[in-house]
Amino acid sequence: MKQIIALGGGGFSMEPENPLLDRYILDQSTQKNPRICFIPTASGDSDDYTSRYYHFFEKHRCQPSHLSLFKPPTRDLESFILEQDIVYVGGGNTKNLLVLWKEWGLDQVLRKAWEQGIVLAGISAGSICWFEEGLTDSYGDRLEPLKCLGFLKGSNCPHYDGEPDRRPSYQQFIKADKIKPGIAADDGVAIHYVGQDVHKIVSSRPDAKAYRVDYDKGVNETELATLFLGSC
Repeated sequence: MKQIIALGGGGFSMEPENPLLDRYILDQSTQKNPRICFIPTASGDSDDYTSRYYHFFEKHRCQPSHLSLFKPPTRDLESFILEQDIVYVGGGNTKNLLVLWKEWGLDQVLRKAWEQGIVLAGISAGSICWFEEGLTDSYGDRLEPLKCLGFLKGSNCPHYDGEPDRRPSYQQFIKADKIKPGIAADDGVAIHYVGQDVHKIVSSRPDAKAYRVDYDKGVNETELATLFLGSC
């Protein structure tokens, strides 16, 4: 079963005292003690980011590891990734992430992992990267569309309620046909795909939502049913 869990924001890096989304990710593995690998490429393999990952996941029933492209743990990245049960991609600069992954062939390794049933997850850049296109601040001075890996159809916009320019920019690019219609997620929301279909949308905050955004004689923003994990 091909699964991707795309976080608009939240998780251990943004809500360290709120474990709901990260526990949800761990629960999607069929293994009782899943092997989970963090890929912090988008942050330039930030030591602080990686330390926060271990600080959270070492307290839970799993086997955490990470993959640095600046200090690779092995030459055989494919075997390293395909031994995992879950791959969790961190946030940061999506453009740099894509360039480095393609240079190392990690984009193809991750597609193979997805096709073999390894759960793929990620936040912000680690959410955008799986779609055909995403709205990114990778270029520094403004938000722009970016072509991504295309595992999932359409476009993606994280931080929909967390950054003031996200919602209007995403809608304007869709209206101008500069980015494909797609799905936007507030901070604290995870969109769980099985294959190309949205299986479930969950949140770590009661009021956080996801939206389908498209254009037909005007911008259409449709709120999608979202399950608050704190009420489960």
